[in-house]
Amino acid sequence: MDKSGSGPIFVRGSGSEVEEVNGKRYLDFNSGQMCAWLGHNHPAITEAVSEACETLVHAHSSYYNDKEIELAERLGNLLPNPLQKSMFLQSGADANEAAINIARKYTGGFEIVSPHTSFHGMSDTTRALTYAGWHRGYGPPQPGLLAMLAPYCYRCPINLEPETCDIACLDASFELIDAQTTSRPAAVLTEPIFSAGGVIEPPIGWLPRLKQLCEERGMLLILDEEQTGLGKTGDTFAFEQEGVIPDIITLAKHFGGGICISSVTTSAEIEERVVADEFIVTHSHSNDPLACAAGTATLDVLQQEDLAGKARQLGRYLKSKLTDLAERFEIIGDVRGRGLLQGIELVRDRQTKEPATTEGKEISGRCLAAGLIFSVRREGSVLRFVPPASTTEDQIDQAMDILERAIDQVSG
Repeated sequence: MDKSGSGPIFVRGSGSEVEEVNGKRYLDFNSGQMCAWLGHNHPAITEAVSEACETLVHAHSSYYNDKEIELAERLGNLLPNPLQKSMFLQSGADANEAAINIARKYTGGFEIVSPHTSFHGMSDTTRALTYAGWHRGYGPPQPGLLAMLAPYCYRCPINLEPETCDIACLDASFELIDAQTTSRPAAVLTEPIFSAGGVIEPPIGWLPRLKQLCEERGMLLILDEEQTGLGKTGDTFAFEQEGVIPDIITLAKHFGGGICISSVTTSAEIEERVVADEFIVTHSHSNDPLACAAGTATLDVLQQEDLAGKARQLGRYLKSKLTDLAERFEIIGDVRGRGLLQGIELVRDRQTKEPATTEGKEISGRCLAAGLIFSVRREGSVLRFVPPASTTEDQIDQAMDILERAIDQVSG
């Protein structure tokens, strides 16, 4: 597996910092693989895992365990009706695969559609629906997986202006979907904010219109909130901003506070029909009590520490700093994101919007050397920042100082 060349070897972490084998400390503005967003080694998680290690680490997945039942109840209370029925798996890809199979079983359809900047995982099916990249050279995908246009307003795929386009990309996409489907289409699988695709936030109205278009065709709407849910964007779930309730929602990433767990949640009506039709998805570690205990601890922290409120407050501060940098440096063409999921898009010219891919990679390398970690997306032209909820304003200042120096050195 490519680890992008030589780099630090990490040995410990705490809060918003990680330490490598030689003692150097880094500000982790990617929250590990976005899974340590509560903060590295959060005490509530380590306590829950310690307790599970003394009671029951693993259980037979054909039977219930108490931690699984507790987590399902807590998640059902957190989500709006009718999203009440949950199952727990290990990774985000697992959860999205399960959601796809639920949609196919429920609708009797086959085709699954996802926007062209999406990221849904690295299993065979989810990789084929990961149109943001990472899917070339693995052979032909299974049939019935279709791309639609993403609402990438900074780089509109049909060259319109967001203020006057009336979200034309959606209507164009569904004309193509209608023309290509060979059976009954089953679902659209989408992120409410396209994180790995470049921190692309759809315009207001896109998600409600998408839900309407799905309903008109008997399709389900699956929201992949694995990178956006549980407080990170300033709401408990990103879909809350426009009040659109999906038919199925998947969660992963920091759901376990650093422990691997994912979930699929749907309505009782959908669950009853697919179970009656012999729906089965399970793995050796599905619903493990240790992972479920970590999931419940995360929901405790989410509510007790008001993580969504923290994300709003710190997100405003981070965006103000990134906006200040954009006013100083022409290489920053766009600042976007919500809560503590933020990004900047780098361009060589603000008029032509030519992507500054090599420059972005160089800026990232200089920041890493100076002690700041973040993600590089869209081949280098987008820098994504996901600082943990434990981050302070002083740490944001420190990170932005490092970023400013790197941009100045590369663009100057």
